[in-house]
Amino acid sequence: MIKVSRKTNETDITVKLNLYGTGKANIDTGVPFLDHMLDQVARHGLMDINIKCDGDTQIDDHHSVEDIGITLGQAFAQATGDKKGFTRYGHSYVPLDEALSRVVLDLSGRPGLDLNVSFTRALIGTFDVDLFSEFFTGFVNHALVTLHIDNLKGVNSHHQAETIFKAFGRALRMAVTPDERQAGVIPSTKGSL
Repeated sequence: MIKVSRKTNETDITVKLNLYGTGKANIDTGVPFLDHMLDQVARHGLMDINIKCDGDTQIDDHHSVEDIGITLGQAFAQATGDKKGFTRYGHSYVPLDEALSRVVLDLSGRPGLDLNVSFTRALIGTFDVDLFSEFFTGFVNHALVTLHIDNLKGVNSHHQAETIFKAFGRALRMAVTPDERQAGVIPSTKGSL
């Protein structure tokens, strides 16, 4: 299990991550809807994820959401190391009632985010949907992955978000799955990722 802590004037975060867990989550971010979404990543990614965040949510949720993305990205980068023997690429389509999302990623060693989601409303409960971009930007910049997220359809914003996070978990799971044919090999013609 990898443990990463990050403390700023705005947040105090600890993330514990086991890429090859059973989908157990213990998440307390101070942002309930984000807790729900990260639980989906753990369950569908079959990763064990523990996150504790004390943030300045009395201002708003922005700093907590962004910094959790950063810290989870740092933990993911440590857990994947040089990526020897990994499948490297992952993808998933996930439906939930009327909503359908696709997530495709590459453990490329290069940060990149292409996020195409037109949420049907600006808030899910009290959660500002603009913060999803902050979370995923923080993650890719520190995990050093290329991530494409497309919500292909959806009317209910909760369903749109949930399909994205479930697909994200499943795509991560695929990418870190060992490839027996590449055991001990970095999956790149360059020899490094």
